[in-house]
Amino acid sequence: MTSKQSKTKTSYYRRLLVAYLIDTGINTPPLILEATGMPRRTLQDTIKALAELDIECVDAGGTINKSYSIKSWGAINRAWIKNNLQHVKDVLESC
Repeated sequence: MTSKQSKTKTSYYRRLLVAYLIDTGINTPPLILEATGMPRRTLQDTIKALAELDIECVDAGGTINKSYSIKSWGAINRAWIKNNLQHVKDVLESC
């Protein structure tokens, strides 16, 4: 039986997942939306919220061909995300 995850945890994991996807080349809105299944507005809010974790995300291109890159991970350990990616996805799928 899976317990319901807190909004704080799922929001945090959603940000980690989006940042990781961007950093591994899944870096355009259509690709991220396809990989995550999240609504477009949620994606936009999540990308804007990366700065709250000191993850520096920069964008390039216009509104049609926009892409993102991670300039700095701040205090976040990217290797932890890579090593725990399935767990992050499982938590997000359980909510």
